[in-house]
Amino acid sequence: MLLNGDCPESLEKEGAAEPPRENGLDEAEPGDETTGQEVIVIQDTGFSVKILAPGIEPFSLQVSPQEMVQEIHQVLMDREDTCHRTCFSLHLDGNMLDHFSELRSVEGLQEGSVLRVVEEPYTVREARIHVRHVRDLLKSLDPSDAFNGVDCNSLSFLSVFTDGDLGDSGKRKKGLEMDPIDCTPPEYILPGSRERPLCPLQPQNRDWKPLQCLKVLTMSGWNPPPGNRKMHGDLMYLFVITAEDRQVSITASTRGFYLNQSTAYHFNPKPASPRFLSHSLVELLNQISPTFKKNFAVLQKKRVQRHPFERIATPFQVYSWTAPQAEHAMDCVRAEDAYTSRLGYEEHIPGQTRDWNEELQTTRELPRKNLPERLLRERAIFKVHSDFTAAATRGAMAVIDGNVMAINPSEETKMQMFIWNNIFFSLGFDVRDHYKDFGGDVAAYVAPTNDLNGVRTYNVVDVEGLYTLGTVVVDYRGYRVTAQSIIPGILERDQEQSVIYGSIDFGKTVVSHPRYLELLERTSRPLKILRHRVLNDRDEEVELCSSVECKGIIGNDGRHYILDLLRTFPPDLNFLPVPGEELPEECARAGFPRAHRHKLCCLRQELVDAFVEHRYLLFMKLAALQLMQQKASQLETSFSLENGGPSSMESKPEDPPGPEAGSEEEGSSASGLAKVKELAETIAADDGTADPRSREVIRNACRAVGSISSTAFDIRFNPDIFSPGVRFPESCQDEVRDQKQLLKDAAAFLLSCQIPSLVKDCTEHAVLPMDGATLAEVMRQRGINMRYLGKVLELVLRSPARQQLDHVYKIGIGELITRSAKHIFKTYLQGVELSGLSAAISHFLNCFLSSYPNPVAHLPADELVSKKRSKRRKNRPPGAADNTAWAVMTPQELWRNICQEAKNYFDFSLECETVDQAVETYGLQKITLLREISLKTGIQVLLKEYSFDSRHKPAFTEEDVLNIFPVVKHVNPKASDAFHFFQSGQAKVQQGFLKEGCELINEALNLFNNVYGAMHVETCACLRLLARLHYIMGDYAEALSNQQKAVLMSERVMGIEHPNTIQEYMHLALYCFASSQLSTALSLLYRARYLMLLVFGEDHPEMALLDNNIGLVLHGVMEYDLSLRFLENALAVSTKYHGPKALKVALSHHLVARVYESKAEFRSALQHEKEGYTIYKTQLGEDHEKTKESSEYLKCLTQQAVALQRTMNEIYRNGSSANIPPLKFTAPSMASVLEQLNVINGILFIPLSQKDLENLKAEVARRHQLQEASRNRDKAEEPMATEPEPEPSGGPDLGSELQAAKDPPPSVQG
Repeated sequence: MLLNGDCPESLEKEGAAEPPRENGLDEAEPGDETTGQEVIVIQDTGFSVKILAPGIEPFSLQVSPQEMVQEIHQVLMDREDTCHRTCFSLHLDGNMLDHFSELRSVEGLQEGSVLRVVEEPYTVREARIHVRHVRDLLKSLDPSDAFNGVDCNSLSFLSVFTDGDLGDSGKRKKGLEMDPIDCTPPEYILPGSRERPLCPLQPQNRDWKPLQCLKVLTMSGWNPPPGNRKMHGDLMYLFVITAEDRQVSITASTRGFYLNQSTAYHFNPKPASPRFLSHSLVELLNQISPTFKKNFAVLQKKRVQRHPFERIATPFQVYSWTAPQAEHAMDCVRAEDAYTSRLGYEEHIPGQTRDWNEELQTTRELPRKNLPERLLRERAIFKVHSDFTAAATRGAMAVIDGNVMAINPSEETKMQMFIWNNIFFSLGFDVRDHYKDFGGDVAAYVAPTNDLNGVRTYNVVDVEGLYTLGTVVVDYRGYRVTAQSIIPGILERDQEQSVIYGSIDFGKTVVSHPRYLELLERTSRPLKILRHRVLNDRDEEVELCSSVECKGIIGNDGRHYILDLLRTFPPDLNFLPVPGEELPEECARAGFPRAHRHKLCCLRQELVDAFVEHRYLLFMKLAALQLMQQKASQLETSFSLENGGPSSMESKPEDPPGPEAGSEEEGSSASGLAKVKELAETIAADDGTADPRSREVIRNACRAVGSISSTAFDIRFNPDIFSPGVRFPESCQDEVRDQKQLLKDAAAFLLSCQIPSLVKDCTEHAVLPMDGATLAEVMRQRGINMRYLGKVLELVLRSPARQQLDHVYKIGIGELITRSAKHIFKTYLQGVELSGLSAAISHFLNCFLSSYPNPVAHLPADELVSKKRSKRRKNRPPGAADNTAWAVMTPQELWRNICQEAKNYFDFSLECETVDQAVETYGLQKITLLREISLKTGIQVLLKEYSFDSRHKPAFTEEDVLNIFPVVKHVNPKASDAFHFFQSGQAKVQQGFLKEGCELINEALNLFNNVYGAMHVETCACLRLLARLHYIMGDYAEALSNQQKAVLMSERVMGIEHPNTIQEYMHLALYCFASSQLSTALSLLYRARYLMLLVFGEDHPEMALLDNNIGLVLHGVMEYDLSLRFLENALAVSTKYHGPKALKVALSHHLVARVYESKAEFRSALQHEKEGYTIYKTQLGEDHEKTKESSEYLKCLTQQAVALQRTMNEIYRNGSSANIPPLKFTAPSMASVLEQLNVINGILFIPLSQKDLENLKAEVARRHQLQEASRNRDKAEEPMATEPEPEPSGGPDLGSELQAAKDPPPSVQG
């Protein structure tokens, strides 16, 4: 989030310099009232209409006024009884409705109106759409598109574990299902198992053995119809083989489909008997094939029963790194798609190819004054971006596979550029020595991702009138391809002519332009970029407000474009040694500066923001300190100052110090800070009211923190400092010196603050990375680049809490190894021709992961290699080098290179020469390494059990490598309003206002759906929170339904074994248990445990939580021995990661004791409970309720133990005649198990007494007044800024939500 003012509008409203907000959310919704009204516009009430379709009963349909007529079409094409129609129109009172009009604009359409479905004549386009739709219906349960990563399909396995019975289960299940359920998990899920199988990752779904409706449906070889048949209305011919093996030829005509008399070799277009003409292909096939009729009906029933989230397309393609062996079936549509350049929905758009640039820029120009306009704009932007990303990915693969002709075919391969479907493609090589001073090819490889980060940032700032290019970076088969939309007119002219701002030769010739300066000036504050002057080759001063490489070009459409944003952020001096420059000693101690492979290393935006925020706090403290010193000296000099003298601020009586936080000092410094803020604002407003001494205070503080203004806090960076070839005018030398110092401070800040704070957060388990991707994300959120991974690991090793960071260390080492391997793999693949690809990849994987000492690469079979080898052609596609150098790689050599790469790139020394040593030394798992390398490089392997450790045969054969996918980086447009609602909702919940929080989050969900469509990562977070809130408020059914959606969405959008998905599975299991679906809860928890074992292994702090959950559920179903295995494992893991004295460990002891109690093994139970009691006593003291509870429980256990002992003695004494009182062995009640589950999952229910309620009410009212007051005082401030920030609770969940007395009485609602 940007700190110095989030969006351009805020710049107009605020004075030029104002301290940045401390509250991430700076542009507040201007008072909640307005947003409330805006929202109502969206939620017009729906109404229902009646649909009359030929051949079925009329039915009613719920619609909403802002839907389009087209959306009713979609619904009908999806419904079981009307899905076979595509070519129809809707009529109201005999008038046809326009496809693209909104329902509210249709005259006379109201509650109860009757819409008639009227069949329309076909055209070639409509006939094609119809056949495609029928094919989609036939393949609707077939997962092959998801395995192949096509058309935004992706996998989901939730229904396998729930038997699809979540929603309505409450009604169907009989009471508490205590009938015996089989609870024993497969061996590999039990604690302590060494086996990590791969096959359970993608269990076979029953519905995938598809019902065969037809054997073949394909285009006939007789297409297109000859002229005379065209004039009879023939549009195209189809060839079908029915399940009964009947071969038929079908004509698609303007009136519908009928059989003709053609055969494979003889053309006879006359209708065949029976002469049956059907408007729908499905009805015709129903007539001629009984099997089709029966199976198609069953298939549609199954299709409609699936959860919609299992079949909706995701916005961006998700690829699966494993897939089962699939049969390759004939598919007319796929065959046609492969050879036409069908992208997105080209056939739905006039003019065939899309003008991407025009679409991307026009959507940005849409109005954004109120909420409905912004939603429409954000929806359009998001849609175009996701379509553009899909098109660019497809194009990039076509370029590397050699299927696109270059626009400069005579040049050598590396220098070629391509245009395909109005997208410009270039390869990541240093052509024409452009990056010679920056690191050649290496620099050319990172420049596109830096540029993409720049585009992303400028898009977020979103200044009106400033345009960026659509940019997608695709890594495929070892090549990096940049795809960009094309500036109108750029191809007709030379670049030298068109650049009117910036430099095309890294700062020799530099030009500027007043309009660009004005536009970029608006971005300079949120991006913290300093407006500065540089010298050009004629020694003239040129003013810029970006780095010199940033070029401004006015397109033929009159728009101002900026491109080459690779140095938007300041350079990272730790990796840029500059002769004669000393780095601060924190850096020198850590061994910096180190020369990197290229000179384009820059700081991340997150780091710049964190650094500025850090400096802002420093600024406030310094100023407060000085003011207090001034005040002290003033009081000493007596009160003889003339009345008007002191600034108004000092004549006010001292604010009462804040709540006694230990010392007077702290209280007064808090009020001091408030005064500084006020003073800073007064001075910034510059209306002469502040006295000179206060100005002096602010000036000193500004100077101390490196602010560029002396009257207000304002830190900006000059991105051209230390840029080779850029010179600054003499007059700016002081400014340049300050800027250099600022950059050094920022580099030191990364090492001295950010990395240690990351390690601290990991130690305290505030963040819980579970795999490479989540670790990378945690680092990036703190602005730490991946090249610092070695440094992070060194700090972890030196940490006193090394034991508690074991998981981070393992993940880090795994990430280090797989990233180094990826670097090597990239160059390795560039030398492989297409026919040797699977052999080369399997050979690489063998060298990387197999224990087999000398794997041999299989070269393509000799009989296929042509005898006449042509001389090396000049314009080969990039992926067609025909050397076989890759075949000689050995495991020893590869691991040597990996260690060397880790040293050179990450400055970390790995101590291993083979994969087995690595696994042994660092406690890694080969299956995890396979997953990490596959995700990073796009490899897809066969789903089977690999014998990595066999020393007799290599683990992989070339048949095991199924595919290689692109790895795609793109811009992610955000739904800003929805996000604001979501954040406000979260804040409300953290303050304990569940109902309001729930409403805000529901609203956010609506807006997310409005912008992103149904599937998106952010929607997933929203659903998870909603589920949790409903659960806390006691609405289990609603919690289940929301959490089920969250799990499905996480599987589909993030991946079936992504750490986020594992978390979602755990939450769903809890809600299932609460709804008494015990067996489902168990199978979900077992699934989560399996995924966790695969992704990381057993030794992870999160595993303790998971095992506690499993153990509790097993305890509930009286599987005591099994339960103990999980609970004792959880105890061991908790003890390791939280230390033996932690409260979590005490709780773990208690859970184990309860199971022993149920088994009547009182000695063990007492032993564990005593351990827990000791921890509570030392940590919380004698009088804490936890300690008391524990001591009560100890007494109870002792009594039971004594009773048992008495009974045993009685038996020994009197033998069989003893009269034995029946022993009470308690099976735990479901309620008590659920209570413990809530405790371990951090869900607290806090009952409130009447007195508490009164206090709470008063507190709420007081806050409300404060809020009003502050809102009136400062309209621009975020309304919630006055509330004390809630403690950040554990990770993404709201740690412990409050619930007032189970169902909060209305009085709590503020």
